[in-house]
Amino acid sequence: MTKRTVEEKTYSKEDVRRAIVAASRTLSARKAEVDRLNVFPVPDGDTGTNMALTLESVVQNVAALPADAEGDAVRKAITTGALMGARGNSGVITSQILRGLCEGSAGSESLSVASVAAAFERAEEVAFQAVRKPVEGTILTVLRDTAAAAQKARKKKMALDDALQFIVASAYGSVERTPELLPVLKENGVVDAGGFGLAIILDAFAASLQGKDDALDSEVVFERFTKGAAPKVEIERNEDWEDSRFRYCNEFLVDSDTLDPNAALEFLATMGDCELCVGEVPKFKVHVHSDHPDQVLAYFLKQGQISEVYIHNMQLQAVERTEMLEREHDAERAQVAADRAERTEKPHRALGFVAVAPGAGNAQILESLGVDVVVSGGQTMNPSTKDLLDAVTQVNADAVIILPDNSNIIMAANAARELADVPCGVVPTRSIPEAFAALFAADQDATLEENVSAMEAAMADVRTGEVTTAVKRSKDAHDNPIKKGDVIGIADGSIEVVAHDVLDAAMGLLAVMEAEDADTCTILAGEDMADETLTELVERIEETYDELEVDAHRGGQPLYPVILSVE
Repeated sequence: MTKRTVEEKTYSKEDVRRAIVAASRTLSARKAEVDRLNVFPVPDGDTGTNMALTLESVVQNVAALPADAEGDAVRKAITTGALMGARGNSGVITSQILRGLCEGSAGSESLSVASVAAAFERAEEVAFQAVRKPVEGTILTVLRDTAAAAQKARKKKMALDDALQFIVASAYGSVERTPELLPVLKENGVVDAGGFGLAIILDAFAASLQGKDDALDSEVVFERFTKGAAPKVEIERNEDWEDSRFRYCNEFLVDSDTLDPNAALEFLATMGDCELCVGEVPKFKVHVHSDHPDQVLAYFLKQGQISEVYIHNMQLQAVERTEMLEREHDAERAQVAADRAERTEKPHRALGFVAVAPGAGNAQILESLGVDVVVSGGQTMNPSTKDLLDAVTQVNADAVIILPDNSNIIMAANAARELADVPCGVVPTRSIPEAFAALFAADQDATLEENVSAMEAAMADVRTGEVTTAVKRSKDAHDNPIKKGDVIGIADGSIEVVAHDVLDAAMGLLAVMEAEDADTCTILAGEDMADETLTELVERIEETYDELEVDAHRGGQPLYPVILSVE
């Protein structure tokens, strides 16, 4: 008896490029949904936003390639774009997953079950190597389970489309299990944000390959976690005209009780390419590339009413975009030249410093302590690996130390260190006050390694507190409820105080941080803190802790009216 074999379907590198764009667009459109899953109730470097920005950098890098670029060139563009655009810990991990997928698929010019399995196997290895202490119930767990599903699909000799559906379903299943593996997720009634973001990426990628209209499975599976509204038909500007031989991109809404989507798609196929008709009675969204927008509109006018019509000439827009890119490249080259000139004007030093800080006041203090380049960033605005690497190149020194000043920027700083052309070190500061203490310990006559060690020791003596407003319901470190809008005090990453106003929260933090045993207290006032409030805070601290030296500054950071530290 002859064994029946399944005819292997594959997808080309062009299919993959389009699917990458689709995945990026889908995640960007749904980043707020992922952000809402973050457990900590503070304005944070949100997971969905960071992952989306990382993927957008990939799309930009791939779009710069010629249409006939070989697979290796595409893989390199993906890897480089992901790494340079990586923001926050979630972005860096995403970049490592993409790097592993590219390395694992090297040598494969088309997508197949075998190449997908090999890609996920390598992605798992690379991503787990990038995290010193992997935690169960996170994006890494979802990646591991997805890789296992890919291997199972290969062993069972599934057809490619069946394998992709199986892999995506396994990713969502793994995400749904994350609360059972990570108690803090279960306590807050959410799934892991990073794992959910990864599942969305994989779903959108597979849906694009298979020609599906949308990747919506996640909204059904996780309705109880995300509590988001059902998706609605909307018009958005598409920029998917690359490789289309037709002139006009047509997009509009149709209001009809009688429209047959299948018949509509058959008609659209006779008009052009990239045809789309999605939705349900009475609202539909139509998209097609065609040289005859008049005929397209006439057909749907017979079916009902049309609205939000958007038609543009793709060829003209492509020319305009090319000209714009050329202008941007010219400006980029001019900026590089200016940076080099500025670098040569600064006195050369043995050791230079790059630090990340929000607020003009914080930046000025860091510069006064010897920082050469301050990168604007912090909570909600994590700089990318490229941002940090560009800053390192501006420093006129034999070696450079990066101070990330935020726990969510440390991984990007480490990535920049590995890519730097000069010897580079990272002192893993988690706050601006830790950077102040570390810089006081710097020694231009010591080696890079000696400085990193001494600066890490110095920052360890600092306790940092932050006051902000809760953006969602949660609980503090002692299981007390937090309501949206409560003022909360965070001591070294732990929510220790819940108060009604900023001053009470700050004083509560000082008690938790044992200010009575400290010598100095540094206060950094945020951009929204009034001078009178700052003066009152200093007076209250001096009255309560008469032997504590108080040093107050206008830091200017957003969202956090008070950052304080004791040493």
